[in-house]
Amino acid sequence: MAVVSFSVPKYRHHKGSGQAFVQVKGKRHYLGAYGSPKSKEAYSRFVAELAASPVGPAAVVPTASNGLTVVELADAYWTFCQGYYRKKDGTPSGWLDHIHLVLHSHLAGLYGRTPAADFGPKSFKAIRQTLVDAKNSRPYVNKLMPIVTRCFKWGASEELIPASVYHGLTAVEGLKKGRTTAREPAPVLPVEVTLVDATLPYLPPIVADMVKFQGLTGCRPGEVCQLRPMDLDRSGEVWLYRPGSHKTEHHGRERVIFVGPKAQAVILPYLLREATSHCFSPIESEAKRLEARQVARKTPLRYGNRPGTNRKMRPKRIPKDHYTKDSYARAIRRGVNKANKAAQDDAKELRIDNPVLLAYWAPNRLRHTCGTQVRKEFGLEAAQVVMGHAKADVTQVYAERDNALAVEVMRKIG
Repeated sequence: MAVVSFSVPKYRHHKGSGQAFVQVKGKRHYLGAYGSPKSKEAYSRFVAELAASPVGPAAVVPTASNGLTVVELADAYWTFCQGYYRKKDGTPSGWLDHIHLVLHSHLAGLYGRTPAADFGPKSFKAIRQTLVDAKNSRPYVNKLMPIVTRCFKWGASEELIPASVYHGLTAVEGLKKGRTTAREPAPVLPVEVTLVDATLPYLPPIVADMVKFQGLTGCRPGEVCQLRPMDLDRSGEVWLYRPGSHKTEHHGRERVIFVGPKAQAVILPYLLREATSHCFSPIESEAKRLEARQVARKTPLRYGNRPGTNRKMRPKRIPKDHYTKDSYARAIRRGVNKANKAAQDDAKELRIDNPVLLAYWAPNRLRHTCGTQVRKEFGLEAAQVVMGHAKADVTQVYAERDNALAVEVMRKIG
């Protein structure tokens, strides 16, 4: 848990009433007669509770006994989450986006004015049904709904609501496969190497190298995006890449990605920079694109716009210093679109009715492809180590079974 700093409120004197008070977030909390032992004891208790919880002591938030509503509980829990869900470097965790969605769009949106003490299993199921009706997949719904449960669990731990409210929500089981109308997502399968190779020529050079590096190492999309020279141990024949943050860091596990000679050759040109700078940068990618467009320019410089003079005053999107999982995936999708447009243009010129188009694919499928290849050649245990999984059953998901082996067995005995 990240350490949350706070300012200790002053013990103050309200001259009009003669009472002592403290002020937190614009609200006054009276403690009793100024200078009395009782008020000083209340002040010490208030400061201790403020240090124990980012939202402050129970006095800051209404309790169930005096009308705490669901939206007030959700707001208090959101304040807590903003301090709690942080990475090792102190930056906000991506999980906060899911929490904000559930708390403010669904929980507060449907039951905001409902007394928190009256929220029960039926209310919980009603919120869940709205997620199902929105065509979300069953695993995704089961991933989001525990946020509601944890919100009321936190409220019970802060003595804001009766513990029985939380215990009632724990009685609701998650959606079971085949026993709900929620859709089942299609399994994430490995992407064919031929499809990747056909896409590479239409990707920006930096994105193409990201794809190559990920395919060779089996790392996650987020891990290739955050690669920095300082994260690489280059002392051995095989380099060791330890990401600054990773998916399972909150479990106390170390993540090590093994970088072999082929992957080393891909990233070597990107290591000549500051140790703390990201290797793969959208700013550099855009600069290379503009440079290539300038080299291919046919209009003389004395005509038309000179380089850099036709930029938008307020562009909607400004390149950042590193890719994110989403921008990385968008770049690949644009590459597929570009490849398909070229195929359609060629087909039109050659009068071909049904050109062969590339299927869209996401970068997380490269991880499945690497896991499948490692398992096929070196076995399940090797795939488990390369993928960085604590349990082999997780590796089973990433490394699809090689049906060629079963075909060969049955060809001989079947």
